Amino acid sequence: MHLKKLALRNFRRLRNVVIDLASDISIFVGANNSGKTSVGHALQLFTERGKFSVHDFSADRWSQIVAYGEGDANAALPTIEADIWFEINADDIHRVVDLLPSLAWEGSLVGMRVVFAPIDSEATRARYAEARRRALEAVAGGEGLEFDPSPRNLRDYLRDRLNDEYALRHYVLDPIRFDANMVAQQDYAPVPLTGRDRSGRDILNGLLRIDFLHAQRHLADAPGSARAETLSRVLSRFYERNLEQKGEDLVALRALAESEVSLNQHLERVFEPTLQRLAQLGYPGLSNPRLVIRSALDPASIMSSPHGARVHYALGPDDGAPEPPTLPDSYNGLGFKNLIFMVVELLDLHAQWLAIEDNRPPVHLIFIEEPEAHLHAQLQQAFIRKVMSILALGMEDRTHYTSQVVVTTHSTHILYERGFRPIRYFRRSRAEHVSTSTVLNMSVFYDATDRDVRTFLERYLKLTHCDLFFADGAVLVEGNVERLLLPQMIANSAPRLQSTYLTVLEIGGAFGYRFQALIEFLGLTTLIITDLDSVFGPPAPAADVEENGANAMAPVEAGDQGAEPEEEDDDEDAEAGAEGKPGKVCIAGHPGAMTSNQTLQQWLPKCDTVAMLWEATDDQKTQARSEHSEAIVRVAYQCRTNVTWAGETQALAGRTLEEAFALENLAWCQDIARKPLQLRIARPDNKDLTELTRRIHRRVQAKSFSKTDFALALLAEDPMQWSVPAYIAEGLRWLEGEIAPPAEPDDDGHGQQTVGDPVIAVVVA
Repeated sequence: MHLKKLALRNFRRLRNVVIDLASDISIFVGANNSGKTSVGHALQLFTERGKFSVHDFSADRWSQIVAYGEGDANAALPTIEADIWFEINADDIHRVVDLLPSLAWEGSLVGMRVVFAPIDSEATRARYAEARRRALEAVAGGEGLEFDPSPRNLRDYLRDRLNDEYALRHYVLDPIRFDANMVAQQDYAPVPLTGRDRSGRDILNGLLRIDFLHAQRHLADAPGSARAETLSRVLSRFYERNLEQKGEDLVALRALAESEVSLNQHLERVFEPTLQRLAQLGYPGLSNPRLVIRSALDPASIMSSPHGARVHYALGPDDGAPEPPTLPDSYNGLGFKNLIFMVVELLDLHAQWLAIEDNRPPVHLIFIEEPEAHLHAQLQQAFIRKVMSILALGMEDRTHYTSQVVVTTHSTHILYERGFRPIRYFRRSRAEHVSTSTVLNMSVFYDATDRDVRTFLERYLKLTHCDLFFADGAVLVEGNVERLLLPQMIANSAPRLQSTYLTVLEIGGAFGYRFQALIEFLGLTTLIITDLDSVFGPPAPAADVEENGANAMAPVEAGDQGAEPEEEDDDEDAEAGAEGKPGKVCIAGHPGAMTSNQTLQQWLPKCDTVAMLWEATDDQKTQARSEHSEAIVRVAYQCRTNVTWAGETQALAGRTLEEAFALENLAWCQDIARKPLQLRIARPDNKDLTELTRRIHRRVQAKSFSKTDFALALLAEDPMQWSVPAYIAEGLRWLEGEIAPPAEPDDDGHGQQTVGDPVIAVVVA
């Protein structure tokens, strides 16, 4: 039995979402303020006796509350709802008898709806009206006191009285009345849950126990902080709750009476299983210290005091020495402490659940917030790899009980370790001024995607530690040069993008199209910066050859060795390509040139020839949003721009970024001071524009040309002295318009925020 699905409605950003949970571990990812943590908060409020706030209602429901208070006949007080679905097997039916919708129930899903609803809407409105009347009367007689007193509206009234006017109600759900996405039929009304001798809350808590390991763990290196905890205090608390107690251990009693040595042996013995669990995560390693529990001798208060036992770190190899040199726990870093803290706390929560003797809930769900805090990459991977084995159940318990974990994270390393299947992606709404999110199940994407594509994507993401799931937008670039230069190009041509969260992926023209399914599933705004990659097409008819034989953009002829020795081109491929064989590299302007770029052929704009690519419109270069995908995608590649040299102007395009940069910064690149860029042709003043363009093409295609060296040399130059190639600048400005905050303030003088980000306000209560 395990928690299978959770549907939330009208709770904060989660206006209407369905979340699939894996039977072992689910990983919640998404940008900040996307609602990941709200899932845990909702479950806390529905299962524990916490208090809801009026701010827990989705923001678009606030106006509905106000309208109802003003007597709007079309308005009703909103509710907050959670549908909780369990998947069970035949051995669990006796546990969920109260949730069976009928004697004819079949299948493996049972569900409960918990609704935070008004007790009596009309009475609530009447009490608000009376409170409003009294408030207005109280200020009516004041001299010079002209203000609108609280409560100004029903929402204001409910701010302090919500939990008096609302209560939880519980219902039984019939899975037959729901579709595959767990959306109920329009006329469906669930049956109220009426347990024989238990309330709905008790029935739910009898099935599900929820615990939290919060992100704010307050571990500190230095003493004195009221919120700080030391490992010694954490382990002492764990000892008191779960481990063998001193009053039950005769050896320990003798140790307290006789010597510190015996007591330390006792502590070592009772903590040994815990320390062995820690060792599963790779600590201690060859260069990491071992943990040793030492007593601070005070027989009257040993282990019951937060200062009764101390964690020490043993130095040197474990050679069996009874008294190795040690240091107190404050002498180790926060990362190691955080790891130990999390493991001990998880074991503590797990042990408390297992210690329930009567009516133990069969499902134990633990929320772990941001385990990556203070942990380096390898340790993050070790933790997420081993967390389920830390919470492993014995063979007997495994049949009837389940431990489930939900991890909320911003760590790419955790995603690297687990792959697609456990990921639940929280995507913020694209609509302006709407604070909602949707939740996407990446296992659905995994199952629905071509095997070769998903294998490629998983391997790629593992190799690159991709942060695609946390970004406002993505930029897919051709290679390392674009990646290195992109920050400076953004600063030069689209500076407002610096205020957004971008992920930049090197994908190459040959593999970029493989990202299409993932980008569309995630609904990400994406810019693809790729190369024209011109190659010779099929042989042209003889008449066309004669007509275009003297074209300025003719291919480099085989055996053309006119370059000076210092600029000799040794590229065999360029020479072979000069033979005009189909598929071989050629200059961009060669008549009949094709593109070898699979992204341009298969994704956007779906053109095969260079001529068609140059004629493509903005609409052809853009994949608009649709009812099936929130993604909007734009492609940018080299197109013709006017290039001037020695008084001559031609419309030219580079085949690659380096060629385009050289042509669009031609005079600057041909200066002798720019020689480190490798784009300068010897004695350029003696060459016309056509010859210079051909030589630049050959230079970039030469085996001796280092693209990375070009990028690094360019970064060493003054960025104000060169221009971003037009195709990249145009693409970046498009992306800036889609996801960046506006450059100009509103009419009232206040700037706007990025869609989905909150405006900071100070409210005095």
